[in-house]
Amino acid sequence: MITGLYETHVQVSNLENAIRFYTEILGLKLAHRDETRPIAFLWIGEGKEFMLGLWEQKENLQTRHFAFTSTKEDILNYAVDFLKNKDLEPYNFLKDGSVQPMVFAWMPALAIYFNDPDGNQLEFISILEGDSKPGLGVLSYEEWINFQ
Repeated sequence: MITGLYETHVQVSNLENAIRFYTEILGLKLAHRDETRPIAFLWIGEGKEFMLGLWEQKENLQTRHFAFTSTKEDILNYAVDFLKNKDLEPYNFLKDGSVQPMVFAWMPALAIYFNDPDGNQLEFISILEGDSKPGLGVLSYEEWINFQ
């Protein structure tokens, strides 16, 4: 019955700034802006595959976390520079000061994090081939490769 997650929604403090961030910085496409309320919908990917809803919330903003699907190669070779070139601060799951992408061995998946202007925690993630190894926890990609 369920074949995927189509959309998610986040609260933002300023809809105009959020639209600019997600379209101009991250490259999402504006799908629809509701002129009767402070809400906008953005396409993620090609062919209306996924949607992100932005809801302006002036008080009691509740930040969220969600991940964008990416490729292993893009995360390893481009993600950190892409984020830095957009004046975004990449960080890993351990928040240990490193910008090195990390592997969640229980999945396994490779990921790097960053925040939007409102503090929503965003992630680029790629599912890796191979069997999960939950006992390894969270480790660097190089360490993961050594266990393969």
